[in-house]
Amino acid sequence: MTDVTNISPRDKAEILAQALPYIRKFHGKTMVIKYGGNAMTDPALQADFAEDVVLLKLVGINPVVVHGGGPQIETALKRLGKKGEFIQGMRVTDAETMEVVEWVLAGEVQQDIVGLLNQAGGKAVGLTGRDGGMIRAQKLQMVDSSDPAKVHDMGQVGDIVSIDPSVVKALQDDAFIPVISPIGFGENNESYNINADVVAAKLATVLQAEKLMMLTNISGVLDKAGNLLTDLSARQIDELFLDGTISGGMLPKISGALDAAKSGVNAVHIIDGRVPHVLLLEILTDQAFGTMIRSH
Repeated sequence: MTDVTNISPRDKAEILAQALPYIRKFHGKTMVIKYGGNAMTDPALQADFAEDVVLLKLVGINPVVVHGGGPQIETALKRLGKKGEFIQGMRVTDAETMEVVEWVLAGEVQQDIVGLLNQAGGKAVGLTGRDGGMIRAQKLQMVDSSDPAKVHDMGQVGDIVSIDPSVVKALQDDAFIPVISPIGFGENNESYNINADVVAAKLATVLQAEKLMMLTNISGVLDKAGNLLTDLSARQIDELFLDGTISGGMLPKISGALDAAKSGVNAVHIIDGRVPHVLLLEILTDQAFGTMIRSH
């Protein structure tokens, strides 16, 4: 943690004043934050994240948190003697796995995040896609990336049909911070496990968010030599898909980010969740962290 005890009060005031243009610019705007990776498991980074989100809310910005929970789900499955299976970055979810996903995401993980935000001085409320009829879903048809004629059976993995953001907007208007687990429901009331990156991107689009912030365990999108790509257009992303630079778990993340950028979200940032207070650094300073995705 950075030692700030030797910074004079005058310098502290100057640092705060430099954030004013950004606070003014983003006041009243919605920011959808996908929370995952190290920021979600390291206690110091958890505290930083909670402080950042609460501070954003208190200066008049509207954060909406969408969380994953892959490592926690994996740990719970191992306790039951089950091994996770992934196809093209998505978790295959049979009925038993779906039960685990629901109690881990909507129970353990969500309540931990709500508790952190409340402890930091916020008023957080946990939701799943079932609450307020928010996320309607259907069974995902996963087409094989190398053979378009082949469709993988992913079990209860969902594809979003529609999002009704009414409950999120109602909570925002009442000064609450929504914390959303990526679980949807089907027409027969069945539950669906939906990729959290996809939910965050779609929700950002529906809410017409100013920014979509995706916290990851890497510094951003990297080229094949491992160099950070700080600014990407839709055309460049298509090229990175084709040559295999973007693959695995990054596929749904980048696809969702690009869709959001094309659908009216002003800026999509894939940022390094291992950096302390990365949300404040990205939103309230002119220092860029990670990769920004543009629609053009």
